[in-house]
Amino acid sequence: MDEKNEKLSLLKELVKLANSDKNLKQAEYDFLSAIAIQLEITPEDFIKVFEENISFQPPKLEGERILQFQRLILLMHIDQSVDGEQLRIVRELGIRMGLNPSATNKVLERMNDFDGGIIPPHELIAIFQAYHN
Repeated sequence: MDEKNEKLSLLKELVKLANSDKNLKQAEYDFLSAIAIQLEITPEDFIKVFEENISFQPPKLEGERILQFQRLILLMHIDQSVDGEQLRIVRELGIRMGLNPSATNKVLERMNDFDGGIIPPHELIAIFQAYHN
């Protein structure tokens, strides 16, 4: 897969999370749109992400996988309501991305210590470093 497909794959996973409650809220859509712009995804491809099946391809670099995990957490908190299904999806995606399950669980535990679940980047990195082999 090329870089474009990798970016579309990342966005598709975010869309799946946003749609997990079958109710895509405007704030979630706006967040997805902002991520699409950040990833340099065209408006046409952004629409396709909602309509087409895109196979999952995790980022190659661990730092990029951690960034994607952070995006998932931010998206999960946009509506200020985190449910068990969202937590399950985020945990599963962390594993599928090859992140340490103990580290991802610790991050999901610690997110409740911060306003809006926004873990400061240095805290997030410290958690993953603590569980690094």
